[in-house]
Amino acid sequence: MDALLEQVEVSRRTFFRNFHSKEDVALTAVKQLWDIYLEVLDGIEKSGPLADVFLAAMLTTLERMDEDWYRRFPHTLRLIADSPALDGYTLRHCAEVQTEIACRFDELNRLELRLLIEFFVATWRCALDEWLPDCTPGELPALLRRACSTMNSALSLEA
Repeated sequence: MDALLEQVEVSRRTFFRNFHSKEDVALTAVKQLWDIYLEVLDGIEKSGPLADVFLAAMLTTLERMDEDWYRRFPHTLRLIADSPALDGYTLRHCAEVQTEIACRFDELNRLELRLLIEFFVATWRCALDEWLPDCTPGELPALLRRACSTMNSALSLEA
């Protein structure tokens, strides 16, 4: 940490004024994605199936991400995968985001809403798994659409 701060010529005090922890720095791209997603979700028209609203909000979010984010995001995902501590931190952040999403639809049935949010986040993660080998920015929205469109058939798979 000290070497990093020295390299970028930032004091420890300035660093912790802008970031709560080292993990916050490592997860900047993830937090940026979900912060923008929540902003988009707040502004999007909420009519029709809620799964479609969640998908439309994420597609809009991905459109708003710049080239630099698309460059950093795969590195962040790989860093998380290689670090159990970061993975745990990410799971906690994800739970906080899911709570924020649920709060925006508080009048809906809590169990069904929570399940739908869980399904959407799991679908997002599956799309990321498909995207990660090549990480072509333009492919992520299409992979997410495909993952979401297969959810119904996936739920009716038989043993």
